[in-house]
Amino acid sequence: MQVSIQSTGVLGRSITITLPAAEVSPKLKAEYENVRQNARMAGFRKGKVPMAVIEKNYKPQIEADLAEKLIQESYFDAIDKEDIDPVTHPDVTDFKYNPDGSFTYEAAVEIRPVFTLAEYKGIEVERPVITISDEEVAAEMEKLRRELASLRDAGDRPAQEGDVVVIDFQGYFKGNPIKQLKNSDFSLELGSGKLDLELEKKLVGLKKGEETRHTLDYPESHPNPFLQGRNIEFHIKLKELKERLLPEIDDEFAKDVSKTFNTLDDLKFSIRERRMKDRLEQSEGAFVDKMMETLLARHDFEVPKRLVDFEVRQMVKETEDRLKKLGITPEKAGMDLKRLAENSQKMAVQRVRGDFILKKIAEVESIKVDDADMERGFKRIGDQYRMSVAEVKEFFKSRDDLLPLMNELLNEKILNFLKGAAAIKDAGAAPVEPPAEPPTEPPMELPPATSSEGGQ
Repeated sequence: MQVSIQSTGVLGRSITITLPAAEVSPKLKAEYENVRQNARMAGFRKGKVPMAVIEKNYKPQIEADLAEKLIQESYFDAIDKEDIDPVTHPDVTDFKYNPDGSFTYEAAVEIRPVFTLAEYKGIEVERPVITISDEEVAAEMEKLRRELASLRDAGDRPAQEGDVVVIDFQGYFKGNPIKQLKNSDFSLELGSGKLDLELEKKLVGLKKGEETRHTLDYPESHPNPFLQGRNIEFHIKLKELKERLLPEIDDEFAKDVSKTFNTLDDLKFSIRERRMKDRLEQSEGAFVDKMMETLLARHDFEVPKRLVDFEVRQMVKETEDRLKKLGITPEKAGMDLKRLAENSQKMAVQRVRGDFILKKIAEVESIKVDDADMERGFKRIGDQYRMSVAEVKEFFKSRDDLLPLMNELLNEKILNFLKGAAAIKDAGAAPVEPPAEPPTEPPMELPPATSSEGGQ
């Protein structure tokens, strides 16, 4: 076997591999003979078709089939011989059978970047002291109180913030109705932001049965693709107006929240516990982000383009999947996927570079995923999807299926090592979140369409 390598950039390599005729010819002959023995052709008995006829009819297929086998058999021997460490699958760009009986093919790969690992221990990270204030607990109680409140007709008075209204609305762009901005009998609490805070403010003061029109300008950055950069006129009719009858906050109130609570103190303790868990998760996420920011700032090296391209495709797919859940396509949302891919490039490079840094640390520190780590991973997935560990293992019986999970567990183990080696500074108490949590639904959720869309 002859192997020659040509650089095609910092990390790109074009590998030309030639297998000698002495190795190729017998295999090619055997392939032809195998086809000859099994070929059925009119005018010939099985196994008696002349070789010249076989070559005329089956040559492209036979040579392509053998080429695939020859490449699979020789590629890994070739990269081992030349001590190449590819991080991408080979892209076989060309193969040919030479007049002298030898076989040649070219494989394009990208190799692992070589870089000097900068200091990764003792990264300074500020970690706030997490506290849950009485005000936060009281705000959560008030929120639960409103959720458990009964509703009654508010009569003929004007709507005010906190009221629950039922409306019909239709959005227009340049005078044309947009079906994705229409709904009937849409219920919301004024001031909740479920529709749009600015639009909801326009409904304050409106009485039951009244109609109104309001025009709003939306920025290009708005999360709803049907509002981005547009001037939208809304036609709204207020059909129902209701007010809340708030319950007393006492032990009975706690029991109404959940049968697991016997007293108001039980409810307060649960609120603190849940808030603390959420705040700890946020703190851990910020801790990891800070460490990765520091590591990325300390390392600057080229990363394989094909790995970056893969990350970009994944990021674009995530966006497409989110839109799909809303029942719309990127084209319908006016989204330019090519521009989205271009804008995702920088983040994709950081993801790939960060992964190489973590794996280099794992190599230096001999951090590996062991059987106990895998068992914890299987159990975690089982708990999440209500499956037994045996069922999870059956799902991951293929090594190809296991690799993403193993990579995730390895990265977690590396990050835990880095957290243990970090220089943690006390940053004081964590900033208190706003008393009222943001709405669980995004502003101006796309409601089910009930009319056709006009021209835009």
